[in-house]
Amino acid sequence: MAARRRRWRLKKRTRRQLQGWGAVVALAAAVWVAGHWAVVWPVLVAVLAGAVVGGAGWALLRAHRHAVGQDRVWRAQEEARARELSMVEVDALSWQEFETYVAELCRRDGCTKVVVSGKSGDLGADVVGYLADGRKLVVQVKKYAPHRSVSSADMQKFVGTARLEHGADVALFVTTCRAFTMDALGLALRQDIVAMHRDLLGSWVKGAHLETLIPLNGSGGGTRRVFCGVPGRVRSDGRTPGSARPARVPRRR
Repeated sequence: MAARRRRWRLKKRTRRQLQGWGAVVALAAAVWVAGHWAVVWPVLVAVLAGAVVGGAGWALLRAHRHAVGQDRVWRAQEEARARELSMVEVDALSWQEFETYVAELCRRDGCTKVVVSGKSGDLGADVVGYLADGRKLVVQVKKYAPHRSVSSADMQKFVGTARLEHGADVALFVTTCRAFTMDALGLALRQDIVAMHRDLLGSWVKGAHLETLIPLNGSGGGTRRVFCGVPGRVRSDGRTPGSARPARVPRRR
């Protein structure tokens, strides 16, 4: 108990000494400043002016970044709306007409010898053709409701036939729904399948070239990147792919 009291007194005495020396230093600084005010005040004014200018610049930079961010969000939303509008006519097609339309998109982008199966038992090859560089393109087309997802089972069937049965160099799975399940996407990535969900299809319909879309989902002739079916997500760098003229939607018979 006595030792604790001694330590407390020592701390109190040390604190008082520090306060005393601090007061002496502050007084000396005040006396020095008073005697050299002509030298000090320009420095103080410069420091204050720099602080004001720096603060204003930082505020302007933050405002600019916020405005740019808001503009980027707005543009992404507008692009998503435009893609969805471009899908209205596509949604009205039957599954047979949709296969024909996908074939027209392929021809628009320079594919040759494009053939539409148009029948059951095609082993996943709804549309077959050749890209401009000679690679064989095999397309599986699924016209699903927008709220649905492509399942792993759907992807497994296409994986099992695209190359073994049809000799595809580029295997493309096109759907009108918004997303692939995570298992389906993972399988597409591992098996080098291009998984084109509703948003990428909307960009294709709007005029994006097939060659620019191939690297954007799954792989298959492009970089191995996977994007889930999130509206507004088109490119990893934020750019809008392609600007070619969109193919005409065939009229319903």
